[in-house]
Amino acid sequence: SLIEALREPIKIGTTEIVITTSIGGAIYPDDGEDAETLLKHADIAMYRSKEIGRNSFQLYKPAMNARSLERMAIESKLKQALKNNEFSLYYQPKIDSFTHQIVGAEALLRWHDSELGFISPANFIPLAEELGLIVDIDIWVINAVCKQIQQWQNKGIFDKRISANVSALHFTQGNLAQSVENALNIWQVDGRLLEIEITESIFIRSLEDAKKVLKALKQLGVSLSLDDFGTGYSALSYLARLPIDTLKIDASFVAKVPDEYGNSQIVKAIAAMAHSLELNLVAEGVEQAHQLAFLQELDCHAIQGYFFSKPLSVEQFELFCEAHRPAKIALSVSS
Repeated sequence: SLIEALREPIKIGTTEIVITTSIGGAIYPDDGEDAETLLKHADIAMYRSKEIGRNSFQLYKPAMNARSLERMAIESKLKQALKNNEFSLYYQPKIDSFTHQIVGAEALLRWHDSELGFISPANFIPLAEELGLIVDIDIWVINAVCKQIQQWQNKGIFDKRISANVSALHFTQGNLAQSVENALNIWQVDGRLLEIEITESIFIRSLEDAKKVLKALKQLGVSLSLDDFGTGYSALSYLARLPIDTLKIDASFVAKVPDEYGNSQIVKAIAAMAHSLELNLVAEGVEQAHQLAFLQELDCHAIQGYFFSKPLSVEQFELFCEAHRPAKIALSVSS
């Protein structure tokens, strides 16, 4: 197929480039009786192809019109969201698998528009990347996380590492390390309290360029986490060549353990790999006691998921921290 043909890597010098393709189609006369209408409907189908994960082909369907109108509304609002201060961060605790104490947190971006209401990140993050807004949003997130770290430290509420997700495009379109350094300096935060979560897609552009950015981040004291491990593009050999501190097991695998043999074996393999490379291990999407028990058997260091907590607002997270502080034991000695 055309998609398969375009997927073949292209070598430019020593760099391999992989092209992903999204194709939309419309058929005469069912989808339009003139060229303008057919092109319009094919364009709508192409955007639908991008929405479902790219590298696919979609034929136009009338139901796509409503989705297209929704996309246009979100696009218009998104361009003003940063100016209007409509973004916020929620924090999901990372919990020690055995002691059940809080060992960190992940900052998750949320957007609430006054007219459209809550808009899922799955709907607006890909759009922000298309519109070239994602680097500005990333910078906002990194600064907001650093500001929150400073505030919680000053209040004595929370002093663990907080992770922030960044787009793969930030590696090529913006100076990520400089953005992080600026935020750390502005908010006077120790780099050891910040973790940057990346996805495997950063490797498909240029492994060497990615290594340079990751090395610069490590020099700032920042921890690095590889998110959604096992769902993307990277070869296992990359792990030994990159300064990664943590592997995160994707929720799609965790959801099916221990009942589904194939997924259980994948999770076991990821855990064994993390231990052999002396990496930290975090499992996402833990919702059931039997999933936790399975991960404990694998000596998984930390978990995230609704079993302990959903993502929380700042106020809710502070209450959660207070409720989960280690109990203080007072001892009296008499002679």
